Amino acid sequence: MARDALIPPLRIGLSARLLAEPPAELGFRGKTLQYLEQSIAHWIMSEGALAFMLPTLSGSGGLHRSAVHVSDYVKAIDGLVLQGGRDVSPASYGEEALRPEWAGDRVRDLYELELIWECIFQGKPVLGICRGCQLLNVAFGGSLYQDILTEIPGAIAHVDAEAYDAHTHPVEFVQGSLLQRLYPHDALPRISSIHHQAIHRLGNSLIVEAVSNLDQVVEAVRWQGSSFVYGVQWHPEFHGPGAAHLLDSGPLLREFLRQARHRAQAGEKAGTPPPPP
Repeated sequence: MARDALIPPLRIGLSARLLAEPPAELGFRGKTLQYLEQSIAHWIMSEGALAFMLPTLSGSGGLHRSAVHVSDYVKAIDGLVLQGGRDVSPASYGEEALRPEWAGDRVRDLYELELIWECIFQGKPVLGICRGCQLLNVAFGGSLYQDILTEIPGAIAHVDAEAYDAHTHPVEFVQGSLLQRLYPHDALPRISSIHHQAIHRLGNSLIVEAVSNLDQVVEAVRWQGSSFVYGVQWHPEFHGPGAAHLLDSGPLLREFLRQARHRAQAGEKAGTPPPPP
């Protein structure tokens, strides 16, 4: 994205992944790590934006919530990206885990849900990736399939542990969707697929933007509210120059940053409508 030297770069917050029990060889015995995967930071930075990881505000480690507020973090950024990671906890949408390994990360859910709603309150755009897309659905009152192959008869595998980001499948854009407008010449594009959960009951005021044409699993959603809130089930940050067979991640990123730039320029002026997608 070309940027005038007088225009400050956008500040994009990235939610942290959490690792409560780091491998011993890392040297953090008994500590919790908060981190982000390099590809997603570099993807944001590829269009001239600055990427900032947003740490959790738990009560441990001597931090008191009265010292730092989520609202302060959100005021300091122009947009939020929810990166992928461990399963969303079924407890976050009122269910119990069908298997212990599907219990998910409730701590991270609560932290990211707070970020989501503060961004919505302040009108800052949000982009959810993979787990982030699923959590957006939960934030708006929806639910998830805890395991696609177990709960959706006839579904294809949406994750392959051995192939990881090399596992792909085609998607179909919904007629009239933002994705169709961003990619008018892409018929059944291929996307990376690294998830075993999926959207079940659609959240309030969300609409489906893309599905897997092979089994109709939801692959993208958009909020119909007052600000830009979008979720994609794939990992656009893995669709780099070396993955020419996958959907170009550029148009989606530039649209998200366009929305962030508009909001940043509007400042705190109340009632400024977002640009049409």
